[in-house]
Amino acid sequence: MKRFEESLYNLQPYALCCISGPLTVAQIVLAFVIQQPRNETLQWGGWVLWWASAVFGWLPILTFLRKGNVPKGKSYVHTTTLVETGIYAIVRHPQMGTAWLLMCTGLMFITQHWISVALGVPAMALAYLDVLKADQRCIEKFGDAYRHYMERVPRVNFVAGIIRLIARRAAA
Repeated sequence: MKRFEESLYNLQPYALCCISGPLTVAQIVLAFVIQQPRNETLQWGGWVLWWASAVFGWLPILTFLRKGNVPKGKSYVHTTTLVETGIYAIVRHPQMGTAWLLMCTGLMFITQHWISVALGVPAMALAYLDVLKADQRCIEKFGDAYRHYMERVPRVNFVAGIIRLIARRAAA
């Protein structure tokens, strides 16, 4: 029984993701089933957002592997160093936050169907709640350094992140 409780405790940080994941997968399936969008411009915009989500989804892996001081043989998520460069100079949560939100929004634009919205809105809300929890875990792991990082870099808003990055570089 104790081992089961430990397993549940270890899954707790991923509980929201385990719910939002299937919702998003259902959205993806729906995007390939529904082939008659009402507005083609919105559909193209949705594809742009979906591909942008891929960029925000893959760059963190490369960045952490290069700069996160990941122990040999471990996954990129086991970074031991606070990474504040590359994509992490723009947003704090590019993968679970920005990429997920862009993907869900893009899928809503691609399908333009109420079912996609009904699946996407809760998936986005759960992903955002997961990002809030991730901030707390990072504060526990990196302390004041992460708090200072939070002041400089937005959570998921990449437009604000790009503007802040340009301003920081201009001031330097």
